Amino acid sequence: MYALAGRAAGLPVSDPVPTFTAHDGTILAYRVTGRGEPLVVLPGGPMRAGEYLGDLGGLADHRTLHILDLRGSGSSAVPADPESCRCDRQVADVESFRIHLGLGTADVLAHSAGATLALLYAIRHPSRIRSLALVTPSLRAVRAEFDPAELGEALAARPEQPWTAAAASAIASLTAGTEADWAALAPLSYGRWDDVARADEAAGKHQIPPGAGALYYAPGGLDPAATRRALGQLTAPVLVLAGELDWQPLPRLAREFAAEFPQGVFAEVPGGGHSPWLDDPAEFTRLVAAFLAMIPAPTVPPAPVPPATLPAAPVPEVR
Repeated sequence: MYALAGRAAGLPVSDPVPTFTAHDGTILAYRVTGRGEPLVVLPGGPMRAGEYLGDLGGLADHRTLHILDLRGSGSSAVPADPESCRCDRQVADVESFRIHLGLGTADVLAHSAGATLALLYAIRHPSRIRSLALVTPSLRAVRAEFDPAELGEALAARPEQPWTAAAASAIASLTAGTEADWAALAPLSYGRWDDVARADEAAGKHQIPPGAGALYYAPGGLDPAATRRALGQLTAPVLVLAGELDWQPLPRLAREFAAEFPQGVFAEVPGGGHSPWLDDPAEFTRLVAAFLAMIPAPTVPPAPVPPATLPAAPVPEVR
């Protein structure tokens, strides 16, 4: 059993913080900022308070962001049953959020571990997804194991930095199966290890509830083989956006992941890390906005689309 500690997040745009009631009575909060058509946003972390996303590098100038605080995080209430924080069980929260917002179909953007929840939601409710933007997505939904060699590959792609020796030592420990200094690996999650990156890393320690990762990825919540098979049935447009310097996932793995969707599109932020809107806000916004602009207007009422079998083709890119 893990102790969650939901807290009141500073939400300067939505005041008071809007809320809705989930299927089990848990009060969930969200933040609204921006203008234009609604975009449902699922944070990473896992279960990091959504305030860290800010306005997503200016994306709020193009869309109205509805940023959900997952149960037990940010301004959302701690559920009576902590096990309801497992990622597959939070799919019902996303559906309740869509209904609360009055959306027939939804454009959904998810970051990092939030992509796991977004994928599970899209597979369970494919007719409710108009488009899906997966920003530096976790691949845990479609593969069972993490390979420490990927960290080494990401480190080798960077020029020598004051922190690279410590990071290399931590990677060697992980490869050997011994305890590693994860703090030494923090710079690898950012395109630049500067004051902005350090502030984001420090904030994350207070924005993720204790034990959240163990609850979110608790045993039984994921079936990678079944999820991978189901991706081919998702006919909505899907953007997989990588940071050039990120390791979770590496850009080459993100490109391969995009190819698994019938309408998958790949894009990459040059010099970007795991939160690419921090490294190059303008380019991040341009790529995501360009993808969203390609999405056709929804029909009313939305109708389920039968699975399509498409021939293999190169994965298109947003440029």
